[in-house]
Amino acid sequence: MLAKSVQDKMNDQIKHELYSAYFYLSMAAYLESNSLPGAAHWMRLQAQEELGHAMKFFDHIHDRGGKVTLQAIDQPPTEFNGLLDVFEKTLAHEKKVTSLINDLYALAVQEKDYASQIFLQWFVDEQVEEEKNAELIVQQIKMIGDHRASLFMLDRHLGEREAAEE
Repeated sequence: MLAKSVQDKMNDQIKHELYSAYFYLSMAAYLESNSLPGAAHWMRLQAQEELGHAMKFFDHIHDRGGKVTLQAIDQPPTEFNGLLDVFEKTLAHEKKVTSLINDLYALAVQEKDYASQIFLQWFVDEQVEEEKNAELIVQQIKMIGDHRASLFMLDRHLGEREAAEE
């Protein structure tokens, strides 16, 4: 049985994961409208991943005899100041999600919820990867600066991203 405190925090995490999907989809819309289809594709896949993460929590709560309670999702921003701003906001957002996952893991430890600790380890590892990927793209955009040809090539590279297998 899932402790109520863990259940409540996981329900919060579902909201955060769904917001993340909404956030990245908003970025995809912005990037599409600014002629960056590769980066938009990258963000669409990111949004799909976040939906998958929400469903992992949804299933875990049910598998443990808990109750899923969906919460309201805030509207994400719709305007950004270019590609660097988009990925800097992505990195900041992933760092926030890492903090939320770490807090949830700490609660599972406190509650001696070993099944949830094992479940959450996947998310701990995932967040390392998410931050690493966002940081790399931020650094690449900074290296490019205003060099349009390089930006074009980076956009094409981002468009080659394939959906993750989870």
